[in-house]
Amino acid sequence: MNNNLQAETTLHNGITMPWLGLGVFKVEDGPEVVEAVKAAMKIGYRSIDTAAIYGNESSVGQGIREGMAEHGLTRDQLFVTSKVWNADLGYESTIAAYEASLEKLGLDYLDLYLIHWPVQGKYVEAWRALETLYQEGRVKAIGVSNFQIHHLEDLMGTGKIKPMVNQVELHPLLAQTDIHNFCKEHGIQLEAWSPLMQGQLLDNPTLKALAERHGKSIAQVILRWDLQRGIVTIPKSTKDHRILENGSIFDFELTNEDMAAINSMNQNLRVGPDPDNFDF
Repeated sequence: MNNNLQAETTLHNGITMPWLGLGVFKVEDGPEVVEAVKAAMKIGYRSIDTAAIYGNESSVGQGIREGMAEHGLTRDQLFVTSKVWNADLGYESTIAAYEASLEKLGLDYLDLYLIHWPVQGKYVEAWRALETLYQEGRVKAIGVSNFQIHHLEDLMGTGKIKPMVNQVELHPLLAQTDIHNFCKEHGIQLEAWSPLMQGQLLDNPTLKALAERHGKSIAQVILRWDLQRGIVTIPKSTKDHRILENGSIFDFELTNEDMAAINSMNQNLRVGPDPDNFDF
């Protein structure tokens, strides 16, 4: 398990998903994101994560097409994720948002489509739309992002299909142990966004000592911690050397003591919005 960049986890519907992917949050539409996607594909990444609200789906799609042509890859070798934004939550509007994302990406289907945020009173209808897309075979897997346990319980109580993935902010200062345990218990794959806490952990003394011991970078130690917890992770980068570094985490293993040291850093500290208290 987790021994190379193409290593995959199997979602509860049997679809496989790479453990490591490229995130493109806050990367502007244009050449930068095109080149980042192509660089990741060249190195061996097969998973790309975007969202409608990022405003870069067109360039992500361009990068995917150019990357496939340059590196002899086929669409079924890639795992592409996007997300429906809050303004489009609703049955018909979510289906329309899916079609708009496909058009921008220039793809026939997505591997994973997520509800981006649990907007109260809206996500249940949006989930019904995702179920329709899934049942019609138009998307390989469906899931949610930023859902707390009570949101998941609500969805599982009203929906017909259990989410396959829950993508949440997760890093050593926000270990998300309770939601991780809940997702494991219910067969929902947990996925980490902002795994490096937007760079805020890259001078942490605990992580620095572990990195030096393993001859790795702090970023590599954090991403390895994710994988060893059974968590899919999607670090964002546009720099070729960082994309390569983030992918070079399959040739070492953290000890139980290392894992415990990182686990003990948890402060339930967020850099992003609180899923129980946001107004967008």
